[in-house]
Amino acid sequence: MTVGTLDRRMLLVLLGGLLLIAVLRFGVYGDRPTQVVAPSESIPAAEKRLERLRQVAATVPGKEAVLKRASAELETREKGILKADTAAQAQAQLLNVIHTIAAANGIDARGAEGFPAPKPLAADYGEVSVPVTFTCGIDQLVNFLAALANEPEILATNEIQVTGGNDKKKNVQVRLNLSGVVPKKLVPEKKGVATF
Repeated sequence: MTVGTLDRRMLLVLLGGLLLIAVLRFGVYGDRPTQVVAPSESIPAAEKRLERLRQVAATVPGKEAVLKRASAELETREKGILKADTAAQAQAQLLNVIHTIAAANGIDARGAEGFPAPKPLAADYGEVSVPVTFTCGIDQLVNFLAALANEPEILATNEIQVTGGNDKKKNVQVRLNLSGVVPKKLVPEKKGVATF
């Protein structure tokens, strides 16, 4: 092989490579017109959607005002609910109310007879109760019950047993069960067999 034949071969390979590049560039991968993708929705449909979104956005301030009014009304209605983190704290508040009102009426109501478990009250609330026993005069009992009714909390006596005594002062023995309303979160959920 001489230098002349080697140069010719190299020249032919080089021309073949350039020809292949030109065919690929302009033939196979040439300038194709770019395809325009059709829009997913038309302009009138997009304008209608935009108008609907504007209408929804315009109602937001009104809905916020209604929510604020409803929240304020709910807060005023729920003022009487006992505010506590646990059911035991709510029962302690009830016991404190009993002791305060009893002391103001000259009644010695120191003891409580155990604390029953909280019960559900409707769908959103619960009920805690405290049973207490004391001895007092009938006028003191009437004043005690009237003072309970004047408390700002939502309280109710769900059981009262009055037993007459034999002493000369005409005192009666009273067993009273005082209940208060608490948020539903303080009532434990019952776990049991699922109903069908």
